[in-house]
Amino acid sequence: MTVYTSVQLEEMIARWPRVRLTSLPTPLYRLKNLPGEFGLQELLIKRDDLTGLAFGGNKSRKLEFILADALSQEADTVITWGSLQSNWCLQTAAAARKCGLKPVLVLFKTYQLSSLDQGNLLIEKLLEADIRIAETEVGGKSPDQDQAFRFLAEVAREEMKKGHRPYLVSVGGSMTGGSMDKPLGALAYMLNMIELSGQMPDSKPPDHVVVATGSGATQAGLIVGARALGLNTRVVGICVSDRKDEFLPRVRKIALELVEALGLKINLDDRDIILFDDYLGEGYGRVSAEIATIIRMVLQKEGLVLDPVYTAKAMIGLLDLARKKFFQPSDRVVFLHTGGTPALFAFSEWLLP
Repeated sequence: MTVYTSVQLEEMIARWPRVRLTSLPTPLYRLKNLPGEFGLQELLIKRDDLTGLAFGGNKSRKLEFILADALSQEADTVITWGSLQSNWCLQTAAAARKCGLKPVLVLFKTYQLSSLDQGNLLIEKLLEADIRIAETEVGGKSPDQDQAFRFLAEVAREEMKKGHRPYLVSVGGSMTGGSMDKPLGALAYMLNMIELSGQMPDSKPPDHVVVATGSGATQAGLIVGARALGLNTRVVGICVSDRKDEFLPRVRKIALELVEALGLKINLDDRDIILFDDYLGEGYGRVSAEIATIIRMVLQKEGLVLDPVYTAKAMIGLLDLARKKFFQPSDRVVFLHTGGTPALFAFSEWLLP
């Protein structure tokens, strides 16, 4: 197994086409009030909700590589899917408009909302994205990739009849398929791990990075980055939509595709993929009293806004694992904030007591 320097890895990644959409590096700082209550000496937060594009979020990093790929294929339209309050879809619509492309969003009703004019949807409409609302077979669960791509293929045929050149990309920019044949989303989060390791106080790497895991590329890229740098950092994914036995093969597939795409000489196995599905609650996008409580608590103690679909569940998982002594008291734990905060305004009736 080869250990690479950050410079070597950055040079490899620099060969890939990229459009600049983000303000990097995003901030990293210590939380002051939460750690002591939960037996942690050091809890830091990586603010990828501050990437700078349309309220920010982890998807902006991915879109720098994905939209560069779309432009290289001479696409004029980007078609993707997500749930009703998908931050991925908002980020895609904003990035597409910035790059002169038409955004087409297929939004699956994995949960019910009283209004379709709030939160991420409001901003998508301001961006004049072409929005298609679709039903799902199972509430509280995203459609599988094959089903979603069948739907997108129909939409693509409609767009081609209008003379457009569509680029199809999976939810979260994670799984290869459609027009994307390389794990470009994971590539962006390998770069994030390099950035994070360079920001750590005293140059001591984190013992754990905790992240909400929804489509897989963020966790996969972080894992590959940590292994390539020779770090002992464990990347802990808190599942927000699927059980870990369903989800682990996806994270593994994305990670291995990234290793192959870059020609890295590193070893990965399933022990590197740490997932917890204990915090799914009532299902994807369904806001519980526990989620409302954690959002209020973190906001009041740290002035930090979490979103109700991803980061609130990830913080519930992190603090529960701390209570259960999964982390050692001396461990350096980093919480990766992946964004999605505009969704708060669509779930107000569930969040307010």
